[in-house]
Amino acid sequence: MTEKLHAYVDKIKEANSAWVTEVTAGHGEVTAVIRRENIAEVCKFLKVEHGFDMLADLCGADRGPEEDPRFEVNYHLLGTKHHDRLRLKVLVSEDDPHVSTVSHIWRTADWHERETYDLVGVIFDGHPDLRRILLPSDFDGHALRKDYPLRGYEPYSLN
Repeated sequence: MTEKLHAYVDKIKEANSAWVTEVTAGHGEVTAVIRRENIAEVCKFLKVEHGFDMLADLCGADRGPEEDPRFEVNYHLLGTKHHDRLRLKVLVSEDDPHVSTVSHIWRTADWHERETYDLVGVIFDGHPDLRRILLPSDFDGHALRKDYPLRGYEPYSLN
């Protein structure tokens, strides 16, 4: 199964070898790390040329304040006709947590990108309505960052 998934990654590399910086495989899945500057191009290429017509999920993760780049954005793609799944990953730094939106490629990205912005703090450039989706608009910080206090920022001490 992973041979077929690696073939998709090979097609990405054939289109532009600079797009892919790393490939990992495990548990029957393949992940291609894509340069953040190219994620929209790669997503469009996979949708148009290889039938990945569904963005099943997009999620952000904080790798920890000591990691550089600190954040990752994972794109879980599905082809509803060929039933293949492929994961793309983009790494972004804390100093410049920007990546291009893919909401113009898959409409469902709108909600997933807003959630990732809300909870992790990754900014999706070109997003049509990037604002919080789960937490109140006046919420302080990003709740899924590893340095966010478990009890939030409390205005007083419980001592």
